[in-house]
Amino acid sequence: MMRKSLLVISMMLALAIAVGGCATKRDLERVQSQEMMIGAKADQAAKDAQAAKASADAATLKADAAAARAENAVKMAEEREKVAEEKERIAAEKEKVAAEKEKIAEEKTKRAEEAFRKSMKK
Repeated sequence: MMRKSLLVISMMLALAIAVGGCATKRDLERVQSQEMMIGAKADQAAKDAQAAKASADAATLKADAAAARAENAVKMAEEREKVAEEKERIAAEKEKVAAEKEKIAEEKTKRAEEAFRKSMKK
């Protein structure tokens, strides 16, 4: 009898553990709900990452365009500097030519004056 009651108690204990250890419908619904929430969060995170990448790409394009404009501005400034240097060089040459012409004119004037004086002495 003792064995029989021990067997019955063991069976009842095993049955209680089996029933208590199984997931209930509510537990399954809760797990599914958590999975759906996790999936939604993952989808939102993916969308946020795509938006951040698009924003970063747009910023990169703007930065590249700004760098190109800056590079172009530098080139234009260098060209203007070269043009200014060339104009300065041409102006210096013109000044030199003008000084030579003035010197030649002064020499011609002196010769003309000397010729005039010689002609007056005669």
